[in-house]
Amino acid sequence: MSDVQKDGEPQPLHVSLVALPEAAVSTLSGIFDVMNAFAIVPAGGGVRRTPPFHVEIVGERQGPLTLASHVPMMVQRPVADIERTDIVIVPSVVLAAEGWVKGRYPELVAWCRMMHEKGALICSACSGIFLLAETGVFDGADATVHFGYAPAFRAAYPQVPIHPEQVLVVAGQRDELISSGASMTWHDLVLYLIARHAGATAAQTVARYFALQWHQDGLAPYMVFEGRRDHGDQAIQTVQEWLADHFSVANPLEEMVKRAGLTERTFKRRFTQATGMSPIAYVQRLRIEEAKRRLERTDASVDEVSWQVGYEEPAFFRRLFRRVTGLAPGNYRRRFQVPTYAKPPSRLPR
Repeated sequence: MSDVQKDGEPQPLHVSLVALPEAAVSTLSGIFDVMNAFAIVPAGGGVRRTPPFHVEIVGERQGPLTLASHVPMMVQRPVADIERTDIVIVPSVVLAAEGWVKGRYPELVAWCRMMHEKGALICSACSGIFLLAETGVFDGADATVHFGYAPAFRAAYPQVPIHPEQVLVVAGQRDELISSGASMTWHDLVLYLIARHAGATAAQTVARYFALQWHQDGLAPYMVFEGRRDHGDQAIQTVQEWLADHFSVANPLEEMVKRAGLTERTFKRRFTQATGMSPIAYVQRLRIEEAKRRLERTDASVDEVSWQVGYEEPAFFRRLFRRVTGLAPGNYRRRFQVPTYAKPPSRLPR
């Protein structure tokens, strides 16, 4: 979409970074700084002389706008003045207790829809997808969102298939609908856009310069399992409460059936209907969640952790842990255990 300059290099792509009151300042400013920073990134090695992007913060009105954390941000241009842009990015938003309120920003929604019709890439960082879903352009298209907001998003926009375990989802007939998952996956969004429009080498150069991370293992390792409790089945609720402290017992299914006061067949059917998971799968997720905590906070060996959470066969535990989290237990520990340099110093004897 960009024109070509006299020296043969393309004009920078215009990027519209949408500011709205619910926006998170860290995501908005981070995207702005990195995509506008080619002037300070070392030249050569795939980084061209002309910056590939010209990023502007846009919104309903020009001027100062207070964001979710009560930090003011300057909106550089109102969307009413922008007839065409190459890339629209909506940064993560912070949802209040009542959740996302539809219809609050009709001008922004209409403008984003119009930019899509004119050929722009439409991108969301984390929960920015809540605003973009109002445009309808994501209907039937795969997307991702912060896993903590996934239930709220599914309830608000059931027509958009959501995959919160995925870091980045590119959809649409022109690969023009791009969404990133939890919080800091805006790194992946920005690096993807740089690789797409300036080349993979440029993306790697920027990643090194800013120490940005590609979340290549997905978001499953970061997700915390919380079994569904809003189903209204009291017998199943009672079993879930008991399981919270007794998931490591031998023969958990037998104990669960006994406490529910149901036949095994009826219990399995009602448990699956209430929680969306089979009883054994539910127990496995509870055990893996506890194993994650022990790997993060203790120095117990993987075999010890396996036994502590209810598995006598460490090999089976390792396979299950990798299937659920995407990482081997040892790799998970290295990723999430607090590093030595970040731990508080031991008190010196007096």
